[in-house]
Amino acid sequence: MMALVGIAMASSLSSCNYNSLVDKQQDVDQAWAQVENQYQRRSDLIPNLVNTVKGYATHESETLEKVTEARAKATSINIDVNDLNEETLARYQQAQGELSQALGKLLAVTEAYPDLKANENFMNLQTQLEGTENRISTERMRYTEAVREYNGAIKKFPTVIYAGWFGFKEKPQFKAEAGAEKAPEVKF
Repeated sequence: MMALVGIAMASSLSSCNYNSLVDKQQDVDQAWAQVENQYQRRSDLIPNLVNTVKGYATHESETLEKVTEARAKATSINIDVNDLNEETLARYQQAQGELSQALGKLLAVTEAYPDLKANENFMNLQTQLEGTENRISTERMRYTEAVREYNGAIKKFPTVIYAGWFGFKEKPQFKAEAGAEKAPEVKF
């Protein structure tokens, strides 16, 4: 009789822990989907932005090409949430970082074109892009929090035992971009 009670308790505990881990894994998957969604939103804004700038800044073709190339590279890297690991996330993050740099250069170039800066379509696109960058930051933070909770749960006793049995593996975190630890130098 005691053996049956012990088996029932162990089964109940493993079921609760398993279900809890499934929920946490689903939270990570959902958070990752939102990160990708916001990066896609940014990517969708870029062609309109490039076309608007192209009309005003015809001799900035090199900058426009770099933005277009960076966008193509960033959108070519799609990660299935089940294949999410340190390496695939680093590749994804690098491509998105290159696109961010190219966009930054494009926006810096537009400073030389007062008519462009006054263009309502450009101003609207720039505002949407800024809002999207904020959304990306928010969704990355939510992903990071979901991963922290999930990774913590699969390492705690006794859940670590069940996590190993059922194949729950650690999920990767975003890493700070190279040079992010240094404050930018501002000169007037």
